Amino acid sequence: MGTTPFMLVYGKSCHLLVELEHLAYWALKTVNVDLSEAARKRYFQIHELEELRDAAYSRSLNIKEKTKALHDRRLKGGKKFKKGDKVLLFNSCLELFAGKLKSKWSGPYLVKEVFPYGVVEFENPDNGTSCKVNGHRLKHYLEGLEESIEREDTPLDPSH
Repeated sequence: MGTTPFMLVYGKSCHLLVELEHLAYWALKTVNVDLSEAARKRYFQIHELEELRDAAYSRSLNIKEKTKALHDRRLKGGKKFKKGDKVLLFNSCLELFAGKLKSKWSGPYLVKEVFPYGVVEFENPDNGTSCKVNGHRLKHYLEGLEESIEREDTPLDPSH
């Protein structure tokens, strides 16, 4: 790494006294430690650690891909939008006391264009403004399911 442990911990270099430095070199010579051999061994250890790190990274990448594939298989049929579809937009703005019965879906809007990765551009048919949103915030608008208003004439006065 090219630095001392003192430098790593404290962020500044440590200057030993000349007597201590001389004694340290003397101790190394008496023990007959070959610093070049130790440096070469440390070099190979560092490269081995890098190989282990790369292997762990590739294994984690494979696990993520398998987990994503498993998750995607278990999803219900994804929402497929195409140009001209009518959609409803989920209003995700949090409002304090918005009302329990108030619908969080607004629309219907017309799909103008579908982009990769689930981005959908839609336009408001009333005023022609368009907007891009994530497809997760949209759902298909089913026409023809509106209830027809039927009134039954029932008198409230029992005398009639």
